Amino acid sequence: MAYTRKDVSTLTRAERRRFVGAMLEIKRRGEYDDFVRMHIDYYVSDGDGGLRAAHMAPSFLPWHRKFLLELERALRRVDSGVSVPYWDWTRDRTPSSAPWTKDLLGGNGRRSDHRVMTGPFAYGNGKWTIKEGVTDVDFLTRDFGHPQDPLELPTRTELARALNDSVYDTSPWDSTSTKGFRNRLEGWGRGSGSGAWGNHNRVHRWVGGHMLGGASVNDPVFWLHHAFVDLQWSLWQRRHRGARYLPANPPGPGSSQYERIVARHQGMPPWNVTPDQMEDVGRIYRYA
Repeated sequence: MAYTRKDVSTLTRAERRRFVGAMLEIKRRGEYDDFVRMHIDYYVSDGDGGLRAAHMAPSFLPWHRKFLLELERALRRVDSGVSVPYWDWTRDRTPSSAPWTKDLLGGNGRRSDHRVMTGPFAYGNGKWTIKEGVTDVDFLTRDFGHPQDPLELPTRTELARALNDSVYDTSPWDSTSTKGFRNRLEGWGRGSGSGAWGNHNRVHRWVGGHMLGGASVNDPVFWLHHAFVDLQWSLWQRRHRGARYLPANPPGPGSSQYERIVARHQGMPPWNVTPDQMEDVGRIYRYA
């Protein structure tokens, strides 16, 4: 039977406590850091060589859908009633709103070093030490709004522009694609400030700290953010009936994207599950 992912702002006190408890337990077991390491390993950009499975590529959405499912499997081994809630950043837009409460994810980092001082994931509580990262700090960091170059969270209107694009993705299938739902949602843009970062990317930028770059999984909000991104894919599928993941076939040897992206029926590392298999997961979970 399918389980439900809820809006984080609707969670009861008990549901918040159970989610936090399961997260802290898989961290204690060492499982959580495996997820951080995996995301770092698969954070491959346009300018890098080899296959791009997780970012700047069509498989951004199915790869993270599978990633979320694997995290939920780990959480549900601890507590079978837990699922990942989603954070609607078009509505809950302030540092005092969900999910930044003391009983859930805690708040912003302090000004001096961006260290998170509140909530269950604060370093001072002794249960959330950063072990896999791209810097040497062992405490969780955040820098809401990127004050040195301020930007705002994406709006409902900006998100709607992505949802209104009826084509999943387009050539050249990377961060420079100017059309297609995938990059409009993933959010690689041009210029500076808010214009350089669309939807998904701008949220990472707005949270700041550990949410910047490949080690972003160190911040538990990563999962709530990606659950909302995944919900948008589900809504897009419902709006554009019959629209499918693209490309259907892999680019040939003459293409700059040859062996650099995943086509619909090709396996995504490290699981070897295909984007096609990730397009319909209604039997596994649904959104409230």
